[in-house]
Amino acid sequence: MEFRHLGRSGLKVSEISYGNWITHGSQVEEEAARACVHAALDEGITTFDTADVYAGTKAEEVLGRALQGVRRESLEILTKVYWPTGRGPNDRGLSRKHITESIHGSLRRLQTDYVDVYQAHRYDAETPLEETLRTFDDLVRQGKVLYVGVSEWNASQIADALSIADQMGFDRLVSNQPQYSMLWRVIEGEVVPLCEKEGLGQIVFSPIAQGVLTGKYVPGQEPPAGSRATDPTGADFISRMLSDDVLTRVQELKPIASDLGLSMAQLAVAWVLQNPNVSSAIIGASRPEQVRDNVKAAGVKLGADVLAKIDGVLGPVVERDPAKTVSPASRP
Repeated sequence: MEFRHLGRSGLKVSEISYGNWITHGSQVEEEAARACVHAALDEGITTFDTADVYAGTKAEEVLGRALQGVRRESLEILTKVYWPTGRGPNDRGLSRKHITESIHGSLRRLQTDYVDVYQAHRYDAETPLEETLRTFDDLVRQGKVLYVGVSEWNASQIADALSIADQMGFDRLVSNQPQYSMLWRVIEGEVVPLCEKEGLGQIVFSPIAQGVLTGKYVPGQEPPAGSRATDPTGADFISRMLSDDVLTRVQELKPIASDLGLSMAQLAVAWVLQNPNVSSAIIGASRPEQVRDNVKAAGVKLGADVLAKIDGVLGPVVERDPAKTVSPASRP
């Protein structure tokens, strides 16, 4: 495993991190989830990403139990706040009340005194940004949070947060967690250039496009039984990438991966890591062998000729238009 700084902060994260959206507490039984976490640790992964909303808070509980007995100082634990975790009007968003109550719940479920990075899971247009950032800053000063970041914020929202933090003397954002893959490159237009300038690193999710880039989905055929495309919790998120055009082009990536001695998943993860603004790529897994396969992408260097071949194969199926999004409920 190799490590990178999270943006311009002093924090180093593993190039490949382990995330438990969809899997822990819902799609995967706890024994299997624990086996995946232990496989990640065995392979040198030190960075673990979750969120309070995953599996209705159960994912944090599963991860907390799986990491018990591991030296806390050797880990980087990331979680998020924003989505509803209860039925009340204040059980959502980025208000001081919800953030404060959510961090206490997350710490309890994760069985830790602090999280390394606390992330705003979405932008909250109903709460003054100053209130959110001051609350984050208070948590840093209290030692409950070491660094703060965001997830799926656009460039103007990130810029506004940085401006307020600089004016008020708050802790600055160090990271953004966006979707990013060969098929979804929305952040390259505005988010990455801003973050490079301002010192934020990307912790990207879905580098294998929820399994589409593994090549297991074949054009003209039904999705394999038990795959993400057949699971109610993931099918909506993946459906837009299951057109015959996309799947045909993905199949054409197989010779490129083969020539490099890589699996399709390894090629996909290695591809996102070629972007210097990417600090870490999040992988998920339902089986330990998936973890062991994906981590082999760490340290892989893809030449300019390989990147050009990939662009030539994928062509117009790549999503670059930030106006096209999926429903918030189906996003990690």
